[in-house]
Amino acid sequence: MAYMKEVEGKRVHDPLHEKMAKTRCKLVRGPVIVGAGPSGLAAAACLKQREVPSLILERADCIASTWQHRAYDRLRLHLPKQFCELPLMKFPKNFPTYPTKEDFVSYLQDYADHFDIQPVFNKTVVSAEFDQICGFWRVTTTGSEKEVTEYVCQWLIVATGENAEEVVPQFEGMNQFDGTIAHTSVYKSGEKYSGKSVLVVGCGNSGMEVCLDLCGNNARPSLVVRDSVHVLPQQMLGTSTFGLSMWLLNWLPTRLVDHFLLLMSRLMLGDTSRFGLNRPEIGPLELKSKSGKTPVLDVGTLAKIRTGNIKVCKAVKRLTRHAVEFVDGKVESFDAIILATGYKSNVPSWLKESDMFSNKDGLPRKPFPNGWKGEGGLYSVGFTKRGLLGTSFDARKIAEDIEPLWKRSLINSKKITFASVIDCLW
Repeated sequence: MAYMKEVEGKRVHDPLHEKMAKTRCKLVRGPVIVGAGPSGLAAAACLKQREVPSLILERADCIASTWQHRAYDRLRLHLPKQFCELPLMKFPKNFPTYPTKEDFVSYLQDYADHFDIQPVFNKTVVSAEFDQICGFWRVTTTGSEKEVTEYVCQWLIVATGENAEEVVPQFEGMNQFDGTIAHTSVYKSGEKYSGKSVLVVGCGNSGMEVCLDLCGNNARPSLVVRDSVHVLPQQMLGTSTFGLSMWLLNWLPTRLVDHFLLLMSRLMLGDTSRFGLNRPEIGPLELKSKSGKTPVLDVGTLAKIRTGNIKVCKAVKRLTRHAVEFVDGKVESFDAIILATGYKSNVPSWLKESDMFSNKDGLPRKPFPNGWKGEGGLYSVGFTKRGLLGTSFDARKIAEDIEPLWKRSLINSKKITFASVIDCLW
């Protein structure tokens, strides 16, 4: 009895014991998935199909928070719905070819309900580290009430995706500008910009579409085009440009398909360089494969640029109180600036691992199709730069890989108790 009192006395002053007392610790039998967007849902569904349980941790209060909270109102899928389906469940037949934001969110909610996927919301992962001694992942989260929980698991699936955090460029004089500066993540519609002169920085699909939306709300948008960009019609020969490209790639090499796409684009859209939209030296599909840069699928913006409703500007040099100076020396006044500058991965900020993911861009070091698996039970889904098609590929491969490991672990499950794991970790 005296010995037990002595041990307990030492524990009171042990910093590890103090940390353990303040941290809730939970042993998860199956994989932990970080992120409840389309990638996380797809991974969970594929695992469930193979009778492998999983737990999704999500920092927001809902699934697909990017779509629900950070997408503008007029957003539609840029590709036909058959190329955007998650594994094991098709879109409803009554959905349009290009589903709206609301359609897609509804589909994802039905998907989660169908597979009985129940993420744990309001859990921000602040650290995930592999314990070499015990062979488990230790995933530490904070909640809405600042409580700390550590989840212990054998497999960790990173599903936070390529669009976890906004990219916000810094311009000289940014603090002096009197107008509003907002990222597209908080842009909903152009209604509040009616009658105003607005500079949209970024000429990707979002920047182009925001400009079109501003035109529809009687604003005066200008578009910053810093780099070269491929603009393709959304439809060619009565079908989607993307679908046609995928079909042609079954028979022809990438460069020939690129030549065809550029020829058709020239016939349908004209010479885009006349409007300040210079094309890259390599074709759209080759560029996508090498750099991940997606071509713009035009939904009407180019016509507005032709008529002068949307001005095209060079890169921003600096901001002043009421105006923007561009690198070509031109200076123009604007009431607001919208940053359509995209998103980035946040994986390096919380994953304590640098072999699978690059610290530079937070993406897997190995290119598609080999970036889905790392060492020590680490996986990634949704980092392929190939949209939801890439997500589906990753999710299926991960479930296929984990299933036999899960079945083997069931045989030894009686040997692995919560107490034994905690003793090992602490």
